[in-house]
Amino acid sequence: MTDDFTATLPRKRMGAGVLLSDSQGRVLLVEPAYKPDWEIPGGTVEAGESPYAAAVRELKEELGLRVSPGPLLVVDWVPPQPDRTEGLMTVFDGGTLTPEQTARIQLPAEELRSWEWCTEPEAGQRLSALLARRVAAAVRARTENTVAYLENGYFVA
Repeated sequence: MTDDFTATLPRKRMGAGVLLSDSQGRVLLVEPAYKPDWEIPGGTVEAGESPYAAAVRELKEELGLRVSPGPLLVVDWVPPQPDRTEGLMTVFDGGTLTPEQTARIQLPAEELRSWEWCTEPEAGQRLSALLARRVAAAVRARTENTVAYLENGYFVA
């Protein structure tokens, strides 16, 4: 049997989020039941799963919606913390939800308390500082039709 060199390489945790908006340009935030800061819909990329597939799965699990996200908006490398390994976080463009889609949102009560449409300043008050920077970068990337590369939520030249 041949040893797999890739098994010895460092591993990073990965997350996939989705930027969803309403017709007024507000972003959809969800309130987790297990922590104080709000989030955008999304979550952990599981072993053997692509970030895109994770985003689709999380939208179904968290909101009860079948949405096919559009382009990648953000890649954010997050450095290790005392209680977390380093990570690579992605944000995809979920587009604008119609009123009909919005009316079908169903939250898993054990995971999420509520959801709300928020302006960028409102989002900045509810999200962690890191995620607020990432969401602002995603909004900007969508507007500029580009992909933003961040490190710890900050643009890299």
